[in-house]
Amino acid sequence: MTNAVKKTILVTGGAGYIGSHAVYALQQASFPVVILDDLVYGHRDLVDQVLQVPLIEGSTLDQRLLRDIFARYDIGAVMHFAAYTYVGESVTDPGKYYESNVVGTLTLLEAMVEVGVKSLVFSSTCATYGMPETLPITEDHPQQPISPYGQTKRMVEQILTDYDKAHNLRSVRFRYFNAAGAHPSGLLGEDHTPESHLIPLVLQTALGLREKIALYGTDYPTPDGTCIRDYIHVCDLADAHVLGLEYLLKGGSSAAFNLGNGQGFSVREVIDAAQRVTGRQIPVIETERRPGDASILVGSSQKAREILGWNPKYGDIDTILAHAWQWHQQRHGAAVSTL
Repeated sequence: MTNAVKKTILVTGGAGYIGSHAVYALQQASFPVVILDDLVYGHRDLVDQVLQVPLIEGSTLDQRLLRDIFARYDIGAVMHFAAYTYVGESVTDPGKYYESNVVGTLTLLEAMVEVGVKSLVFSSTCATYGMPETLPITEDHPQQPISPYGQTKRMVEQILTDYDKAHNLRSVRFRYFNAAGAHPSGLLGEDHTPESHLIPLVLQTALGLREKIALYGTDYPTPDGTCIRDYIHVCDLADAHVLGLEYLLKGGSSAAFNLGNGQGFSVREVIDAAQRVTGRQIPVIETERRPGDASILVGSSQKAREILGWNPKYGDIDTILAHAWQWHQQRHGAAVSTL
């Protein structure tokens, strides 16, 4: 693709956390981009001020809109981030998740088949594995999701396998572990409402936007009694998506890849690191375990390293936190003065 004019990449959910970082990485690799986002969780201001690419407000459920996008732009491939992602909400409102995550993807795939777009990079999740049977988790680990959210992603992966067989629509499926951090420039980062991820919750507590951070369970069979998770820097995730795209555009076969650091940090270790990075005390309240939380979730990303040449740059938890802290101060610091 280096000597040819690159076709436009359609990025669904490109105004969201991981999607916006992927758009930035695509721009750095000289790919033209158009974003489709319903802006339920995405941020128009980041697209307008930082990414400065066309933003079409709408849903992957809108077949007519998808046809219009493919007619207006010379789309060469799709990166598909658009989805609902709250595990707890998926348990109480599964229909919302099956409609958006599964039907929305089917509608997108049908639009791609109509116009002959044959390459898709899909945002999947380690939640498709369910409770780990072996560690670190590899791509051949049984997929037995324990939430409707994980189930929707598992179903889409199966759909993609079927569409490859039927339509030669090849896909790379990235199963993320815990996305974290922010762009080192401070221009992009994580901003969810409601927020459910540990690192932004901890940093919001450091900023004074929350009184304390809840520590769910202190009796796990881990060195300090708290859960261990594999945190992967969002910029490393974005780089992997560009590599996955280039792999498909060069004729690579459909494949699934884990994206993680291959090492874990406990909840207490994350809080301690946040105190080091911010220079602030972070109040903690200890409470009961949450149902369904595994003691340890750590993935092997050896396959992505070997096949895609992926080499994560930011494996250190202090670096991940430092980038996130810079972002949260810039994004939310002004709110502190009004409290």
